[in-house]
Amino acid sequence: MKNKKNMSAPLLCSVFLFSMAIFLWVFGIHVVGSTGESYMIEWQFLSVCGVDWSLPVIIDYVSIIFSCFVCLISGSVSLFSVSYMEGEMFMRRFMLLIMAFVGSMNLLIFIPSMITILLGWDGLGIVSFALVIYYQNKKSLAAGMLTVLANRIGDALLILSICFLVNWGEWRIGYGMTGDFSLLVCFLVVVGAMTKSAQIPFSAWLPAAMAAPTPVSALVHSSTLVTAGVYLVIRFYSTLIETHEVLWFLSKIGALTLLMAGLSACFEVDLKKIIALSTLSQLGLMMFTVGVGFPVIAVFHSCTYRLFKALLFLCAGSIIHSTVMDTQDGRILGSLNYLLPFSSSCLVLSSVALCGMPFLSGFYSKDLILEGVFSSFNGSLEVFVMLMGAGLSLVYSLRILLVGVFGQSFGGSLFTYSVESGYIVYSIIVLSVGAVVGGWLLQSVWVSVNGFSLVGVFGKGIISVVTFFGLFYGFVNFFLMKVFSEKFFGKLSRFLSSMWFMNMVSGSFLAGIGLKCGVLMHLRLDLGWMEMLGGQGVFKALGEGVSLSYYMQSGSLLVYTRVFLIALVLLLVNVWYW
Repeated sequence: MKNKKNMSAPLLCSVFLFSMAIFLWVFGIHVVGSTGESYMIEWQFLSVCGVDWSLPVIIDYVSIIFSCFVCLISGSVSLFSVSYMEGEMFMRRFMLLIMAFVGSMNLLIFIPSMITILLGWDGLGIVSFALVIYYQNKKSLAAGMLTVLANRIGDALLILSICFLVNWGEWRIGYGMTGDFSLLVCFLVVVGAMTKSAQIPFSAWLPAAMAAPTPVSALVHSSTLVTAGVYLVIRFYSTLIETHEVLWFLSKIGALTLLMAGLSACFEVDLKKIIALSTLSQLGLMMFTVGVGFPVIAVFHSCTYRLFKALLFLCAGSIIHSTVMDTQDGRILGSLNYLLPFSSSCLVLSSVALCGMPFLSGFYSKDLILEGVFSSFNGSLEVFVMLMGAGLSLVYSLRILLVGVFGQSFGGSLFTYSVESGYIVYSIIVLSVGAVVGGWLLQSVWVSVNGFSLVGVFGKGIISVVTFFGLFYGFVNFFLMKVFSEKFFGKLSRFLSSMWFMNMVSGSFLAGIGLKCGVLMHLRLDLGWMEMLGGQGVFKALGEGVSLSYYMQSGSLLVYTRVFLIALVLLLVNVWYW
């Protein structure tokens, strides 16, 4: 093993994070779960104009389970990094960024206050930018700039919502509060959360951020960072429920994101991009679930989804790392079931869990979501989009398997593979166990997500058809790929494969028009009018005022006479006016 001293950092971090995950799981079950109550610890710093400045810490089922899964996945990623990043010279710096990310995420989870939540929110944005540009090439720098610009929009919207929350006299979230500008505040919070969770029209940065190292992609852009927006909306749900217009808007945006990402994943050829688009699709599903009134089920799905999605990324990273040329093009990969049997089998397991196969982790939450949609009062078009998006998850999962694992290998004779490292195997095993039993364990200890809604035989039949209908499409698309795509999609294939031109709508707008407007504002305002009316203008006015003061105190009788006459005229005018 190269750089053994550097490799001690990820090992220690993984042991610490696994220990924290075990502690949180036991603590959550035996303390919070036994009483069924929530706890709030609050430190008050000061009180100004009837508004308290305090640091609240909330301990309940949602925060404990979220933090437990963050630590579990972060520990697996740290263990995976021991082998994947073994040639890295600055391994300690890399692990410091990972731990800073975990700390920012836990700060966001446990502090239900709009002011103090910005510490974790901005920390996630800064650390994710540093991790995306870690390789410091042109592609990663462009992706990092797009990521940080999209996140800054969310930061600005949250700061605006804090300004309007002054009228409420309270910044804590998680309570049903209403007041002046309630609709505007809820809209700002929801749109700010949409930027972090890459909803339409802020979807371009998530696939672009796959330029980061695979451990970063597994942790930041597949399972943890992108759920921060969903978590914020869930915490704010008790206030959002007072404004049905915002929830209606959120459900429509979530359904469109689900459909857009699912269709784009069916046409993508890059292995990491397919997984990134599947992440985007699941985020749309969560936002849709919150919008239709099932926030607890959205929390449940976000926890189970993290397990098999991080496993999917680690398996893909193991396959990419095991190839000599580090290729991730699905048109070249193939026959991996013979060359890399362990990683391929775990990739199959994670893909099957993503499909919602019965009695795996994805099945419990996905079935609850589908039944909740059928039992709620939603429009038929919305339900159809939801069912189509859920069916597409099986399509792109099968596409990964049929092209990358079981398909024909198109690599050359020099296209060889290496054996997986033991650290990679152990990290994958941990998440594989979670992908198999994670959903069952959560339902066994979490009463709120235990059991199923009664939707009748017809609803159950439609859910089963949606779950397994993708098999037919997947096999047809695999065996008749070219004919099928040309006949049924034709010219629409470019529109569907380009994420509905989201790269141009949001990516070009942020990275192109946004940066150009920033340069123009810098030249015209910062160095122009604001400089003349601001820094230089004030300095020049003060200089002239000081010169006038020196002139008035020069000791000349003529100057004193002039000052006296001017003061006398002003006094007479004032007396005459009044």
